[in-house]
Amino acid sequence: MKYLCFNGHERKNDELYCNICNEPFEILYDKKYNDNIIKNFDYITNFISLGEVETPVVKENNNLYFKLDYFSPTFSYKDRGSKNLISYLCSDNKTKSVNEDSSGNAGASIAAYGKKAGFSVNIFTPENANESKLRQIKAYGANIIRIKGSRDDVQKAAEHYNGFYASHILNPEFRDGIRTLSYEIFKQFNKMPDHIFIPVSAGTLMSGLYSGLKHLYDNNEIDKIPEIVAVQPENISPLCSQINNYNYNPDNNLTSIADALVSKRPILMTKMLKIIRENGRCISVSEDEIIRSREELALKGIYTEYSSATVFAAYSKFNFTGKSLLILTGNGLKN
Repeated sequence: MKYLCFNGHERKNDELYCNICNEPFEILYDKKYNDNIIKNFDYITNFISLGEVETPVVKENNNLYFKLDYFSPTFSYKDRGSKNLISYLCSDNKTKSVNEDSSGNAGASIAAYGKKAGFSVNIFTPENANESKLRQIKAYGANIIRIKGSRDDVQKAAEHYNGFYASHILNPEFRDGIRTLSYEIFKQFNKMPDHIFIPVSAGTLMSGLYSGLKHLYDNNEIDKIPEIVAVQPENISPLCSQINNYNYNPDNNLTSIADALVSKRPILMTKMLKIIRENGRCISVSEDEIIRSREELALKGIYTEYSSATVFAAYSKFNFTGKSLLILTGNGLKN
């Protein structure tokens, strides 16, 4: 197992950015794949659990499948990363207090796992954060600290507060925990899907998913890496604009009903561009398409966040050949 930045430089201590190129770090897990999923994370000695299950796959037809990854303790896929990061902190006795900057699913997830581990948890949020999601964070016993200013101001406040900065974006252990998603897909399908659709914001889901798929491929468990279809709202599409070569202004005042996908300058952009240019494509969807897709999913009995519905909107825009798996990341009750 190695800690390398996106440009291949080794990590010296626990720094979050490379001292040479200023890129974040990732974990390259180079040991043999083990069918017992948790044994693929042997750098953790004691896992904190909230009763996670293998999230179900619903078959729509022979070519379309939905993975309901919101069947998680805090109702979003972020629990995969939080379990791994918080367990890592416990294994190494690194801290008694954790700080996170998130007003949404990551904040709730870090709060729940952090409290189960016995940590003091501080969640830093913008002043205008979604009140329904803040109520969930508060229910887990976290201390909510509202910060005036920009999203960058919120991050800086969390980073410099007393305790461990448990960033779900920058800590490689969080992203590495999402490898479990790839392993579950591998175990649930006799033959891997041709396309895996994911909503994209900061890039944690894409990074972790690809890492797991690459591990399976390198161990000859799969004969090819499925195409990763990244999906973003048209209003906030920093990745798609670069992949598809159209103009996008990150300083626009636009927002999206897909409120979990509002990262206008994603820190993990270097990694995302590399993954999609080598193994995928990026599709942007309109607000109307997102709303309509969420309604259509609900009529199928699948109730998601608007942010999750983006993947169905993208799938519906084109004729995809082969088997497609859509990752539904957040429960609709969060909206």
